[in-house]
Amino acid sequence: MKRFHIFVSGRVQGVFFRANTVEVARKLGIVGWVRNLRDGRVEIVAEGSEEKLKEFVEWLKKGPILAKVVDIVIEEETPTGEFSDFEKRETI
Repeated sequence: MKRFHIFVSGRVQGVFFRANTVEVARKLGIVGWVRNLRDGRVEIVAEGSEEKLKEFVEWLKKGPILAKVVDIVIEEETPTGEFSDFEKRETI
């Protein structure tokens, strides 16, 4: 089990990025959350197997069809096991 704290930059708000991220994460069996940040980035905390997280990150590098991902920053953290699902959170 691994945990990634991810920040995605580019045209990633207003293009269904969060909704698609939830869908992809759930299909891969990844738990955690996604939210928009006021600076235009999307923040994600994701826990899952290393293999599934790698697949997830590959999808995040492209995002949904209307998105234009410019940069992705990934910080590996210690998994906590606190999540049971993947959810969309409110903008902070």
